[in-house]
Formats: sequence, C-alpha cells, structure tokens
Amino acid sequence: MQVEKVADHITDWLKIYAKGAGTKGFVVGVSGGIDSAVTSALAARTEMPVLLLEMPIHQPEGHVSRARKHIDMLCAKHARVSSLCIELTQVFEDFKRLLPVPEDSGAHELSLANTRARFRMSTLYYFAALHGYLVAGTGNKVEDFGVGFYTKYGDGGVDLSPIADLMKTEVYALGRYLGVNDDILNAPPTDGLWGDDRSDEDQIGATYPELEWAMEFDGDESVLNARKREVLAIYRKFHRQNRHKMDPIPVCAVPESLRKTETAAQKN
Repeated sequence: MQVEKVADHITDWLKIYAKGAGTKGFVVGVSGGIDSAVTSALAARTEMPVLLLEMPIHQPEGHVSRARKHIDMLCAKHARVSSLCIELTQVFEDFKRLLPVPEDSGAHELSLANTRARFRMSTLYYFAALHGYLVAGTGNKVEDFGVGFYTKYGDGGVDLSPIADLMKTEVYALGRYLGVNDDILNAPPTDGLWGDDRSDEDQIGATYPELEWAMEFDGDESVLNARKREVLAIYRKFHRQNRHKMDPIPVCAVPESLRKTETAAQKN
C-alpha cells in the first residue's frame, strides 16, 4: 500500500465530503486503539476543526493513558484540534440500576457492553449537533464488512467512515506513517466494552491477519490445514450472524393491491 498517497487521499476525501455537506468539522471518539488513532489523525490533517472525545466507562488505565497521549500529540500538532473528556461511568451505573437482571447472565453482560457503545454514540452526536460537525467512524474493513464486529447504533452509528475500506493491517501501516505512538501500535486490539483487557482475538477466536485471509479466501478448502479451516469457520459464523448489521434495514413492502380500497363487490 502506498501509505502517503492513501493518507492524502483520505484526508482530501474528508475535506471534500464535509464541505459538500455544509458542515464545519469532525468529532471523533478516541479510545486508545489503533482505529480511532488513525481516524483522528486523518481528520486532524484536514486542518478543519476536530473535536476529540474521551468517553470512559470503567476503562482500564492503560486505555485511558494511551488515548490521552495520542490526543495531546494531535492537539500540540494541529491548532484546530481540541478535546474533551466526558466521564460516562456514573451515567452507565445509574442506567444499570434501572434494569432488571435476567437469569441469562451472558446475554445481560453483552447487552450492557453494547449499551456502553450506544451511550458513546449519543455523546458524539450531541457534540456533532452542537458544533455542526460530522461524526467520523473508526471501523475498518474487517470489522465493518467481514465479521460485523461492532455495535449497531453504537460505534456503527456514524456519518462517514474514513478507514472502512482498509484492512486492519493496512490501518496499522497507515498509523506508523502518521506517527501514532508505539503504545497504541503495540497494544492488542480491543473494543474496550468490558472494563477489562480482553482483546478482540479473545472474543473472536482469530487474529486480524487470519480474518483478512478468510475474508479474501476463494480457493480449494480441501487443501487447508486444520487451523485455516477453523479460521474460515469462525469468519463465516460471525459474517452470517452479523449480516443484520451490514445489510440495509429490512422494509416490509406493501403490495399495491392492498393499498386499494375494497369495493362492496369484492367484500362480498
């Protein structure tokens, strides 16, 4: 990948889209991970106003310090980049107290994890509406179109997706070119929704390079070794289960014949 030209291409695309939409800048949620670091760095390169939001909800200290270091770097480098930390932990805890606790603890914990992402989406859109900004998404191609590893109307609720045509390994390459710090480059990818250090690989069962291979595989499965067959099965399972995130919302089409009022003769 020609990282310099790709960075320039995405930067120009962001500027053109924002101006065409009549908006003033961008808001980006920064988590301490590679995807949000690259997205925020690209937005900052437009030299348009960019608001970087930290939105911790029981975040591990390592995530917080990585995010803060990256934000400080961008604010020092770009005059029109600003930041805010909106602490959402108490909001989340207050919300939890209103909810019944079901017997299925696994479903309960997953629902709460997705709720974190939706609180953050609401916060991003509050500031986007306040300032006339666009919410820049941080999803990459594997997450957004391969395994659907994001929360519908959470981190999937965005106005535009600057890096969604890049594989995860390409995001890392772009991050190195953009000067993303080593703390982020070397950290295991995580969605940060569980209040611990579980990685994406822990949750999915495969690494991003393995998932990229599976996403592009179109060969003879009979010659694959056991691990590759396992990875292919993992990829297909996630892709199948998460199609509802990647496909347009289903609309029930009402037949034209049902729109017509029945005549008396038809009723009889």
